[in-house]
Amino acid sequence: MRTRPLQNHLVIFAKAPRLGRVKTRLARHIGGVGAWAFYRGMLAGLTRRLGRDRRWRCWLAVSPDQSIFDRGLWHAAAPGCRSFLSQGGGDLGARMARVMALLPPGPVVLIGSDIPGIQSKMIARAFKLLGNHDAVFGPAPDGGYWLVGLRRRPHFSDPFGGVRWSTSHALADSRANLAGLRIALIDELEDVDDGPSFARCKI
Repeated sequence: MRTRPLQNHLVIFAKAPRLGRVKTRLARHIGGVGAWAFYRGMLAGLTRRLGRDRRWRCWLAVSPDQSIFDRGLWHAAAPGCRSFLSQGGGDLGARMARVMALLPPGPVVLIGSDIPGIQSKMIARAFKLLGNHDAVFGPAPDGGYWLVGLRRRPHFSDPFGGVRWSTSHALADSRANLAGLRIALIDELEDVDDGPSFARCKI
């Protein structure tokens, strides 16, 4: 009897797109309305491109937690996703570890919602690499990463503990947590957090 292949899970981390609550660093350069419009457009475009791809199930991991009950907000802001879960508390690493541990069996790829260059073929390549690697990262120019994927077999290995987030050490710290495991890298992309990165992005 043939066993069914495990489901691929794509998780998009997202903040509720409310004016004054998202992209506050970017807002100092382009204004609050401009930053809000940029973020909302990014999230909608990303979920449209990736959310209905049959090669994976798309999840939206939302913050703040109570916003998960505002389905009208999310259906308008993230039209491609129909599966939701809350990020929970703690730093970024604790929230990513929680989400990855909660999902049903199968490889997981997790991305942010503010990276203009993400393409479906990159996500597909990340899942393909997880066929014979334990983890995959998409590096960022600042030493962090825009994508992290875990095979989660035979167990979940946590790459997020003790990571120095928002520093040039974030990727190196995560890789060190997975010492001895098979790690792959894919395309380098930049997220948009401030005026200079916004000026460099091509939308």
